[in-house]
Amino acid sequence: MKFLSKKSTAIILAALMALPLAACGNQKGSTEATQAAVATIDEAVHSTAASTPDQSGTSAKKLTEADVTTTQTIENTADGEHAITADGESANYQNVKVIKSGDSSESDKADFYGDNATIFATNGGTLNLSDIVVKSDGTHANGVFSYGEGTTVNIKDSYIETAGNCSGGLMTTGGGTMNATDLTINTSGNSSAAIRSDRGGGTVNVSGGYYTTSGTGSPVIYSTADITVSNAEMASTASQGVVVEGKNSVTLNSVNLNADNNKKNSNKSSWYQAVMIYQSMSGDAAEGTSSFTMNGGTLTNENGDIFFVNNTATDINLTGATITNNDTEGVFLRAAAAGWGSDGKNGGQVTLNAKQQTINGDMVVDDVSHLNLYLSDSSVFTGAINSSGQAGEVFVDLSSGAKWTLTSDSYITSLTCDADSIDLNGHTLYVDGDAYTAGTASTGEAIAVVSTGSGHGGGSTPPDKPGNSGSDSDTPPAKPDN
Repeated sequence: MKFLSKKSTAIILAALMALPLAACGNQKGSTEATQAAVATIDEAVHSTAASTPDQSGTSAKKLTEADVTTTQTIENTADGEHAITADGESANYQNVKVIKSGDSSESDKADFYGDNATIFATNGGTLNLSDIVVKSDGTHANGVFSYGEGTTVNIKDSYIETAGNCSGGLMTTGGGTMNATDLTINTSGNSSAAIRSDRGGGTVNVSGGYYTTSGTGSPVIYSTADITVSNAEMASTASQGVVVEGKNSVTLNSVNLNADNNKKNSNKSSWYQAVMIYQSMSGDAAEGTSSFTMNGGTLTNENGDIFFVNNTATDINLTGATITNNDTEGVFLRAAAAGWGSDGKNGGQVTLNAKQQTINGDMVVDDVSHLNLYLSDSSVFTGAINSSGQAGEVFVDLSSGAKWTLTSDSYITSLTCDADSIDLNGHTLYVDGDAYTAGTASTGEAIAVVSTGSGHGGGSTPPDKPGNSGSDSDTPPAKPDN
C-alpha cells in the first residue's frame, strides 16, 4: 500500500488548516480556500503514489481526473438540487463530467433523503454510471446517492472528489443499493466519509479502487448499512479508517487500510482509534449486534488504538489479516464506556474471533464491558489483558494450535485452553482471581451477550454526522415533498 511520506503528511496537515472545521449545517466555507487545500492534498497524495512502489497485492487501480475521458459536462449550481436524477426510472451515463455547487440548509433532508446530492437515484430508479468524473464543493453535496428500497446505483471506472463539509463520496440510505467498481474517491470536507450511509442504511458493495479522506470526522467508511469492500486501497489522514454504528456491518476482503485518527470531532471520547464500533442512540442505526470482518489485507494504525467498542455489542472476525499499530502507546482492543449511551450501561460487548491471525498488543476491558476472545487455527496473541487488574469480564478460548504469550500480568474471568496454549513469559495470569498454573489445560464458560443497545440517555454526536434528528427509529419516514 502507498503510505504517505512524512513530508507529504506535513503538506496535507498544513493544507487542512485552511479548511473550515465548523459542524455540518452551520457553515458554508470558503470555496477558494477549500479548493486550494484540496489541490495541495491531491498533489501530496499523487507525489507519494508516484514515488512509492505498490506492494499491496490488490487489484486496485488509481485514477486521476485526467484518466477519465469525458465528452460532455453536466453542471448544477442551485441549492438543494441535483445535476443528475433517476426518479423511478432507469438511466445510463458514460464519459460525463458532473459538477455540483450550491448547499443544503437542511441537514436531515441532505443526509437522509439526498437533497443537494450531485447524482441522485430514488423511488426504485436504477442508475448505471461508467467513466464519469464527479466533483462537488458545496455543503451537504454528496457525490453519488442511492435512496430507498429497490433503488440501485451501479458505478464503475470513475473519479469522485468532494470538497465541502458533510459531502460523502458514495452515500446510501433508506434501504438503497450501491454497487461500485474501480473508483477513486477523495474527500476533504469534515464529516465526509468516502463510503457513507445514514438513516435506514442499505447494501453497499465496493470492488477495487482507491478511497481517501482528509477531513475531521471523515472515516473512509461510515456504516449504518451492510458494506462490503474487496481488493481496495483506503486511507484516512485525520479520522478513523472505519466506523460502524448500531446493528450494521463492514466486511473487508483483501483491503489495505491506513488510518491516522488525529483530530477529535466531539468530546465524547478521549481515545483515538483505527476502527470504532458504537451505538450513538441518535436513531440513525438500529440497536443490536454489529460486525466488523477482515479477511486478509492489511490494517495499519498511526495513532491510538486499533479497535474501540462502546455502547454496543459486536462481533469482530479476523482471518489472516496483517494488523500493525505504529503507536506504541495504543492497545489492540479497547472496550469501554465513553460519552454515548447511559452511564453504567454503555460499555462494549465484544466477541472477537481470530483464525490464522497474529495479534500484537494489549486488550483493555473496563468494568461495564466484556470480551469473549476466541483464538483458533494457529492464531498467535502476544500481549496482556487488563494488565492493571480485574475490571470487565473476559473469557479466553484457545484451540487448534492457538498460542498466547503474555507481556504483562493479565486478569481474566474464564479460560479454555490446552496444556501448551499459554506462555506466561515470566508473568502471572489470573483467572477469576486465581493464578493459572503453567502447562495445565482449562475449561471455562463464555460470557452471555446482550445484543440490544444500552438505552437512550447519553445523547450523541456521531463521528461522521455532527448533528442528527434524535429520532428513535432507524427506518426513515417517507421523503418530504419539499
